[in-house]
Amino acid sequence: MGTEMGTTQREPVKLDRGTVQRAFWLWTFFSHANYNYERLQGTAFAHAMTPVIRKLYKDPEEIKAALKRHLVFFNTEPNIGGVIHGAVIAMEEQRANGAPIDDDDINSVKSGLMGPMAGIGDAIDQGTITPILLSIGIGITAAGSIFGPILYFILEIGILLSLSYFMWMQGYDRGREGISTMLRSGLFDRVLTGASVLGNMVMGALTFQFVNIYLTLSWNIDVGGGQTKLFDVNRDLLGAIMPGLLPLGFTLLTWYLIARRRVSPLWLLVVYVVIAMIAALPIFGDPQSPCSSILNPFFQPDAGCPPPPPA
Repeated sequence: MGTEMGTTQREPVKLDRGTVQRAFWLWTFFSHANYNYERLQGTAFAHAMTPVIRKLYKDPEEIKAALKRHLVFFNTEPNIGGVIHGAVIAMEEQRANGAPIDDDDINSVKSGLMGPMAGIGDAIDQGTITPILLSIGIGITAAGSIFGPILYFILEIGILLSLSYFMWMQGYDRGREGISTMLRSGLFDRVLTGASVLGNMVMGALTFQFVNIYLTLSWNIDVGGGQTKLFDVNRDLLGAIMPGLLPLGFTLLTWYLIARRRVSPLWLLVVYVVIAMIAALPIFGDPQSPCSSILNPFFQPDAGCPPPPPA
């Protein structure tokens, strides 16, 4: 069992907003400062709780006990997972005012919520927000503007800090009961579904903008009257079926291999590089011509090869 609460009567204590905010900033800046395999974020959790503990407890032994119970193993996504810290702060405040909350109650909330909040946080943060902002920044940079990385930096910090602070204060205001209600309501499931849809839209936009595949196979065909016409596979066949068919098919194949067949992305990268290197060699026609490879736009661009016809 956890440490039993004392029966000594004390004056009611109420945390001010500034104390809760100081705890938030400590966690924001130092959540991974002492990340280790024994406790992972345990020491950072205890560090973030120090202004709260000093405000709630005056007895040195109580302060030591409070710090010790927050040094246990803890690991979650630091932004969305801040809702756990807010709930624990609320529990510490209730405990300091005489509520029947022991160490096991606090630790059970932390251990029970850190897994679900990590999954939700990773899907929202690393799986949705960051890729979207990166795609915006990369797109602006690709157009030749230095504003791309600056915009990404500003938006990433602004959005994640705002989201992290909102979740932290929601945890403190609602407490563990409020978090349980949100989990039971399916709110996070709907957020994850929306994040998945948005992520797929971003992947589609990235595919259109950054994935380029050309097949430069072409030959002359007789169109009658002694005239010939250059038939280009990329333009006259694939482009006629659907513009951008090759990049789309390549992206869907990659997704299928990774998501369905569980192929390692590293192995796929190696295979793609090897295929690209072989296809760029001038071995598919006149070996003396650098323009005879399947992927000639990526082979010797200064050798006078004409650009690929538009799809």
